[in-house]
Amino acid sequence: MHTMTLPTKIKEIKREWHLVDVGGKILGREGTNIAQLLMGKKKPYFSKNMDCGDYVVVVNASEVKLTGNKEKNKIYTNYSGYPGGLRSRTAAEVRTKKPEELITHAVGGMLPHNKLRDKMLSRLFVFAGVEHKYEDKFVNQ
Repeated sequence: MHTMTLPTKIKEIKREWHLVDVGGKILGREGTNIAQLLMGKKKPYFSKNMDCGDYVVVVNASEVKLTGNKEKNKIYTNYSGYPGGLRSRTAAEVRTKKPEELITHAVGGMLPHNKLRDKMLSRLFVFAGVEHKYEDKFVNQ
């Protein structure tokens, strides 16, 4: 008698809330942990074709570390689609204007590039400081 692993159903997926403090930690190393939480890879019912991930709240994004000379050499580019619309900023400039974008950009690049990516990123909430508006989600944990 052979038993078969049953596929995961949407109603079986349980989403949890995780609070991640990245203050003083390396961006890439913490980004992989956050991406795994968003995908739900550590769950026993993980499936690549389903969105099994959890909610992640990241605090202290302005204090995340970049190794080496990435602070001044790493360049974030954005193109508007219009002639002359290429905008380039260093990691230091991004940190001063929108430190949340450092985390979002890094984690977004680590997620699978498919239709589920936007859903996963919508469950990522990044804050520059310690204060966030999801305190009530962590009461029971």
